[in-house]
Amino acid sequence: MADCSVVDVFCGAGGLTHGFFLERFDVVAGFDADARCRYAYEANNPGSRFVHARIEDVTAADVSALYPEGHVKILVGCAPCQPFSPYNKKRRSTDQKWRLLYRFADLICEVEPEVVSMENVPDLVTYEDGRVYGDFVDRLEENGYHVTAYPEVYCPDYGIPQHRTRLVFFASGYGEVEIVPKTHSSDEYKTVRDTIGHLKLLEAGQASEEDPIHRASRLSELNLKRIRASKPGGTWRDWDEELVAECHKKERGDGYSSVYGRMTWDEPSPTITTQSYGFGNGRFGHPEQDRAISLREAALLQTFPEDYEFVGPKDPLYVKVVGRHIGNAVPVELGRVIARSIRRHLETHAS
Repeated sequence: MADCSVVDVFCGAGGLTHGFFLERFDVVAGFDADARCRYAYEANNPGSRFVHARIEDVTAADVSALYPEGHVKILVGCAPCQPFSPYNKKRRSTDQKWRLLYRFADLICEVEPEVVSMENVPDLVTYEDGRVYGDFVDRLEENGYHVTAYPEVYCPDYGIPQHRTRLVFFASGYGEVEIVPKTHSSDEYKTVRDTIGHLKLLEAGQASEEDPIHRASRLSELNLKRIRASKPGGTWRDWDEELVAECHKKERGDGYSSVYGRMTWDEPSPTITTQSYGFGNGRFGHPEQDRAISLREAALLQTFPEDYEFVGPKDPLYVKVVGRHIGNAVPVELGRVIARSIRRHLETHAS
């Protein structure tokens, strides 16, 4: 394979970059608008530089200057997916983050990398009747790229212990990019037990002395009663009437069956979100212990290595910030799938 280098835009705490790093790609830099991602990004991805910048302010010259001369240029990223997500339908009419996808397209056409990849939610394909995604694809094809998209990549098929389906998108000047074959059949899926079952027992509000990221949020007395009444895979409908929230007693509350639930040990977890450390935010209750999953457990379910650092040793740990960084990340193992697919493509077309 020819020498190549990677730049990651919307890099966050480095999930996608780390997948490429583990696959021995040279990731020269990552760009992100959140400066608080710097420590996690650089501490876990040696040799890769974090650039604090909004993509609207990043120029083609800024990106092009990072690639070593003569290297195949790979540009990857995950434009913020909140406006395209089914969890965000109420805000779609006002949320303008989808415009970042247009800026990503501009940057691709200005930098002219040989290979591009993007990970996002499947709903991007149908957002606004497909207009935004269609514009993105058309723009790249008009500039000579061969586009290949896999709109429903099911993460457990690749050893990711999470019921998560994602769009994996490739564009290449050489030809179509094929995603690598699935690695796990349904009877081999990695489970919650496989992934977090070995971690130290915690109570709600407690943190491990050995690992400050293994930290569980506090629960009110009412929520402690609720989680004690919850069973793995169940819902708030299993509770006594006195525990059910008023909003769930109303007719429209029937649509929120996945909140206030426990995970199931021997299945993949639900999709990890930016608020997965909260019991009331989804089925994020620990399968057995009376608490929500910890930040470290969320990170492991996102397939970050167990020693991945999110804050510096002398820096304060803000649960909401670290939770957002973990939930927004591309699962590391999905990053590896993308990296392996690109490697195989380049071995065929740019050796």
